[in-house]
Amino acid sequence: MIEVEVHSCLKDFLREQGNRGWPHHLTMARLVARTLRLGRSALMQTGSSIHKYCPSYLMPALLGDWSVIIVVPELKQAHLINQEIPSLQKWLGITKKVRIGEQWQTGDQLLITSPQAWISDRLNQEQRFPRNIPTIIDRADDLEEWAMEQLTISLEPSDWDNLLQANPQDAELIRNGRVKLTKAIFAHPINPYECYLLEQPERDILRYILDKLAKEKALTHKFAQFWHLLASNRYACSVKSQLNPLLWVSRQSSKGFFTLHIAPAEVATALNPIWHQQPLVIIGSFLDRESQAPVYREKLGLPEMLCLQYAPNRQQEYIRLYLPERFPLPNNPQFRAAFIEQARILVGFSRNIEQPVVILVEDVPLRAQVASVLASQIGSKVQVDSTEVTDRGILVTGWRFWKQHQDQLPIPKLLIIATLPLPSLENPLVASRVAHFKRRRQDWFRLYLLPTALNVIQQAIVPLRESQGIVALLDNRVNFRSYGKTILSVLEPCARINYIDPTWFLNND
Repeated sequence: MIEVEVHSCLKDFLREQGNRGWPHHLTMARLVARTLRLGRSALMQTGSSIHKYCPSYLMPALLGDWSVIIVVPELKQAHLINQEIPSLQKWLGITKKVRIGEQWQTGDQLLITSPQAWISDRLNQEQRFPRNIPTIIDRADDLEEWAMEQLTISLEPSDWDNLLQANPQDAELIRNGRVKLTKAIFAHPINPYECYLLEQPERDILRYILDKLAKEKALTHKFAQFWHLLASNRYACSVKSQLNPLLWVSRQSSKGFFTLHIAPAEVATALNPIWHQQPLVIIGSFLDRESQAPVYREKLGLPEMLCLQYAPNRQQEYIRLYLPERFPLPNNPQFRAAFIEQARILVGFSRNIEQPVVILVEDVPLRAQVASVLASQIGSKVQVDSTEVTDRGILVTGWRFWKQHQDQLPIPKLLIIATLPLPSLENPLVASRVAHFKRRRQDWFRLYLLPTALNVIQQAIVPLRESQGIVALLDNRVNFRSYGKTILSVLEPCARINYIDPTWFLNND
């Protein structure tokens, strides 16, 4: 049976190459092999970074007598095809055809493709990838975000120019409508997110233009897609539907440009049909705090499937958690000064360690202030939102930047967190999604805000967990809010203290 062969081969390979400190290789490899053999989908939460666990799904994909599609972000594709797969093929003595591409070709055996290409193909029925080919989706922590990107229709300045060129007879209508929209959109007060929900007067201007051109069948393709979803929104409102799309605008104030966006409020409805088109192995580091992933599966429209959650190695994959008990809450006027002082002290203890320090500050003005204070003491080692960080450097950034680039940066010894990554209700898009949950009478905090925060914070600390680094969590809400215990539970295993222990910063520890 293939599971036995995969188990034996991977065991011997890891014994020779090194097991990478992850204890679940053989279990995961057998289950992936079983899934591929039986054609039954499975979902796996590894609690680890991709470079640790990827041999566990590559071994059965290479060894089995089947074709497989691997869906993985482009940043990881080169690592798989240049390092992991050649190493396994050489050791196995096989030459299975492997390539990167965005379309299946005759003779393909193992195709690595991007999430954008695969999701677009499935949603739009482009037929670039055949049905029924077993598909492994890695880094599925971001699957909802990838799907939302594909389902979002955006009208950029160039699209307006194309519309104008295609309809010279309606030039006055298009120009006047665009001018009115520009004035209304740039009348919005500045917010940190540079995005705004369209208000009713702006919707009316847009609908007037699109409705008139639609009646004349004069809409360009992009505008026709936008109008169709906008029209379905209007119908949805008339029947009090709970699936109203999100409609918002982002703007570039310096250039006077704006981009209109429309997207469904949730992705489950669109995604549900695609999961039945092929056997799936869905793999992520942290998808849900429960092993059966009920919240994750609901928001993605996933059917019932085998779900597994691998436990961390409590001896090798723990963090050192500094969580002061008497610290001002983020909404306290004293928080800024207290955080800057704590950051300064913690950085001072880390100065002799040949690993960088990362400071996560979502508040942009506070981020600049922290960087300025540290730069005045340390100098050019302090970087803001930069990938050019030295081994003894200090990176001051936000959650999104760290999530996008943490795999490209040196593993930090210390991660300082200013506030929990709970989506802000001041963000118009977050507020709109919360309104969607409220319309459906669902618990928006439990189903949206909290799972988002848990996913982000667990991904953020993966490098430190694997190097037994230090996490300083300076958001005291974890000690005083009901959800604090949930936050702390996902940080386990950890060695937790409420004071700064200088021995944690010794080079030989």
